[in-house]
Amino acid sequence: MPEHTPENLTDKLFDQMDEVLDKTEARLEVADIARVLSVGNGIAEIAGFTDLYADELVSFPHGEMGIASSLGEERTGVIVLGPTDHIRPGDTVMRTRRVVDVPVGDGLLGRVVDPLGQPLDGGKVIQAEARLPIERPALPIMHRAPVIVPLQTGIKAIDAAIPIGRGQRELILGDRQTGKTAIAVDTILNQHDSGVVSIYCAIGQRASAVARVIQALREGKALERTIVVVASADEAPGLQFVAPYVATSMAEHFMEKGRDVLVVYDDLTRHARAYRELSLLLRRPPGREAYPGDIFYIHSRLLERSARRRDEFGGGSVTALPIIETQAQNISAYVPTNLISITDGQIYLSPGLFEKGQLPAIDIGDSVSRVGGKTQLPAYRSVAGDLRLFYAQFEELESFARFGTQIDPETRMKIDRGLRVREILKQNEHVHLSVVDQIVALLAATSGLFDTIPPDRIAEAEKRVCEAASRHCPEICTRIEVGEELRHDDRDGLIETMKQALQVLLPDAGGDR
Repeated sequence: MPEHTPENLTDKLFDQMDEVLDKTEARLEVADIARVLSVGNGIAEIAGFTDLYADELVSFPHGEMGIASSLGEERTGVIVLGPTDHIRPGDTVMRTRRVVDVPVGDGLLGRVVDPLGQPLDGGKVIQAEARLPIERPALPIMHRAPVIVPLQTGIKAIDAAIPIGRGQRELILGDRQTGKTAIAVDTILNQHDSGVVSIYCAIGQRASAVARVIQALREGKALERTIVVVASADEAPGLQFVAPYVATSMAEHFMEKGRDVLVVYDDLTRHARAYRELSLLLRRPPGREAYPGDIFYIHSRLLERSARRRDEFGGGSVTALPIIETQAQNISAYVPTNLISITDGQIYLSPGLFEKGQLPAIDIGDSVSRVGGKTQLPAYRSVAGDLRLFYAQFEELESFARFGTQIDPETRMKIDRGLRVREILKQNEHVHLSVVDQIVALLAATSGLFDTIPPDRIAEAEKRVCEAASRHCPEICTRIEVGEELRHDDRDGLIETMKQALQVLLPDAGGDR
């Protein structure tokens, strides 16, 4: 008999293990079919998959799609992208081995689509150039360029005091019905000759509100260069959650072709609420105000994808205007604070100013652009450089004057001039001013040309000086448009021209004080 040495025993053990594996290998299969355990409120729980990727798409029997979100050993939580009316416990679920992706390309321009890229406007089938996943890595740091190219909104209060650059992320926040969407839509409308592609993403909005925005874009002839992504309030929370990521992937396609894109997220308050609902249904632990702990992360990974790309890597940019709703002017609430820390500045709309008729109701004191004057044309700096400081001083003086104390002539002059500056910052909705008109109007107000004009005639005086500058100083206007600095002789020439225009309008109008 052979000697039972340790080596022989080891070899025999391995041979027996190979025989067992050979017999059982045929029975080991990866299950690509699972069953629905429960369903409701936009969430389905399934079990049966032995292999599944995080965020993989799964398919239900009637064509519904879902995202595998919470992977567990025994069951998986799926976010259903659509209604769950036809899904029943016991239904089969199939793997797709792909993540959520959307169609991208010029074929989407002028169309209204849902977060899955399906048309909602009754038009023809969309011809996509490609499909991109909705979750993509942000642009690497070394591929990013400084934000120095202006994105003109056509709104004086923003372009002069809170400038926005291409590639910037500027938050728009304020209470309900203070004009947040109006500012975003006006910015889209003002890109008529800038070559900027616009994407408006409506999240959790009423269908009537979205219809008004689409009508405004159509009347302003901006719809043909805009993509409207709609996940309305009656849509499943899963669709509301993926909507902003869908819009960003569509924007990145244009950026990768070297084009500039403006994306409006209206609004991320409802996006956060949809994610909170999904997270609680998936049994994730609640945190502050019942929001999950990664609420900051889902917004930061969204907004970090907005940037301006260096020319050597193809150029292009994605500018983000996220909108957030505050409650009772509480800027320090949880989600608004998160977004303020993520973005490059904020435009705050004050209910108090709105009630007083100061439209747009932009609170210059609480608004800021962390990019600053680097994105402004040089002429703005010489005209509006001290506008924020002067306006803050004026508001303090105005508040002090309400006590009825005696005011010296110099303080009275500052208050009177501040009142005219406030009037000049008023602007009707869907009325956009060119760079030259803005600079001329601000120069007239800050240099004192409007000091003796009644506040109720400031709008008339503004129109007069803008027409005079365009007619009598075309060379100066051209230099402003091409980005040259406003020289002293240019400034004096404009002031003299505006003085004459105001004398025709109001013979007793005062000059430069």
